[in-house]
Amino acid sequence: MFKAIFIAVLAAVAAVAVSAAPASADFTGDATWYTPNGGFGACGAPSQNSDLVVALSADQYAGGSNCWRHIGVHYQGRFVDATVVDLCPGCASGSIDLSPGAFQQLASLDAGRIQVTWDFE
Repeated sequence: MFKAIFIAVLAAVAAVAVSAAPASADFTGDATWYTPNGGFGACGAPSQNSDLVVALSADQYAGGSNCWRHIGVHYQGRFVDATVVDLCPGCASGSIDLSPGAFQQLASLDAGRIQVTWDFE
């Protein structure tokens, strides 16, 4: 009897933990790079080229509701964690614009445009 109750309690706890976990939405798109040069991004703070920052498409920027969130970007086994600081009006949904510092964690700046996957962390 104790074993059956214990298993039922564990199952209930697991169900609550799963339902409370945030859903991870993966995005796929092009990643390009831009030079913030100390300018103020759409989120209202200056960023440097060496900062690990990103500008999102209008869809993912969501009117600024994703400012300061972190995204994890993956490319050919490499990873960078970047902070949302800006809007990329020319980016298609799912595409991102990285600072040189963030882009170079994934590929050479000479690559210019790479296909990445990313998600909100």
